[in-house]
Amino acid sequence: MATTPHVPIAILGAGLTGMSAALDLGEKKVEHRIFEKLAHAGGHAITLEDDGFRFDRTGHLLHLRDPEMRKRVLSWIGDDWVEVKRRSVIWSHGRYSRYPFQANTFGLPPDVANECLLGFIKAHFSTEKTEPKTFEEFCLAHFGEGISRHFMIPYNSRLWGVHPSEITADWCSRFVPLPKLEDVVAGAVGLNDRELGYNTSFVYPRLGIGELSKAMASRLPQIEYQKAPTRVDVARKRLVFDDGEVGYDALISTAPLSVLVGMLDGAPAEVKAAGDKLRCSHLYYLDVGTRTPSGTDHHWVYVPEEKYPFYRIGCYSHFSAALAPEGKACFYVELASREAPDMSTLVPEVARAMVEMGILKSPDDIEVAHLRRIDHAYVIFDHAYFPSLDVIRPYLESQGIVSAGRYGGWNYSSMEDALLFGVDAALRATQILV
Repeated sequence: MATTPHVPIAILGAGLTGMSAALDLGEKKVEHRIFEKLAHAGGHAITLEDDGFRFDRTGHLLHLRDPEMRKRVLSWIGDDWVEVKRRSVIWSHGRYSRYPFQANTFGLPPDVANECLLGFIKAHFSTEKTEPKTFEEFCLAHFGEGISRHFMIPYNSRLWGVHPSEITADWCSRFVPLPKLEDVVAGAVGLNDRELGYNTSFVYPRLGIGELSKAMASRLPQIEYQKAPTRVDVARKRLVFDDGEVGYDALISTAPLSVLVGMLDGAPAEVKAAGDKLRCSHLYYLDVGTRTPSGTDHHWVYVPEEKYPFYRIGCYSHFSAALAPEGKACFYVELASREAPDMSTLVPEVARAMVEMGILKSPDDIEVAHLRRIDHAYVIFDHAYFPSLDVIRPYLESQGIVSAGRYGGWNYSSMEDALLFGVDAALRATQILV
């Protein structure tokens, strides 16, 4: 690659945010280049084909609430999609209860339901309220001791890979449903007749979420695959590759923020130090294909109890039957441990649990089990999170760098958010050019 004197806008990453930004810039006739380190587009929003099954990278669903973005997405994927009403539950104490746990304690053992309900009422009417500083304190303040002990604290410990006492309370206002007192009481006696939470329905391409990424990439023939800079020369506004350089006026980066900061050549020491404090967890999960259909109709199940090796299990083929051969099913099983598992012991343990949960009739129903890893799974909103971003973000802005996306923006967000982040990043980058 020869040194390029200048491109108005360079984009790092052809995931959803990067491609959304490129499509928006293309519509506005703004010159840009988009670089992707892998040989394919989509980031985590891809679908793998193995042994006749189609597996996403765990559950990737389109909760399309913005009318304009919904219109765009459906125009990209065409007519081959389904709209699905969420069927999610919790498995604990040897039985299923409705999601979210905090508003659906009916059906749990009476002593557990009683503890949860009384704890919620006590917290609700407490006159000694203080602003929670940690997620653990948030749970205790809003849900009480019973709900916190039986679900919120153990489940979130398994999800994030760290105890909720290490996480700030500021991340969760959108993603953790806060039921009203009447919802909790109704849910304790089996009268709750409405779904709570932001993700009550979703759009899903019939052949897997990767169809969205493929559709977007097909409109972006200019994506330069297997091209990733080794460093960013901030002062000279150059992307430095192994075989040359590319100059830019504005840079949109969707690389994980910690990775971007590590690539910045010439950044102040305090920015580098702040980047070193950014934390995220990786994730091991199993893609499982079975010889038989699922014994339940759930889309996904939350599992808070430590005796199970996974904290969530979802059924791809309930999103769309086309993801598994006829008469079979496929699942993702998200593992609670961040250590690489021993498959010889893990798969039988998972199989036994799936039988116990009524998903399988026999452990022998498992036909294939593939271990996968996601290096950047969940950004950890620890107590250094906001102070670190308060150092990094102004510096990037001063250098004409827009860091966007779930990992570029270092946040917890949905697929629709990732697409909207791209539109916003394109706008911010064009403003830099003015």
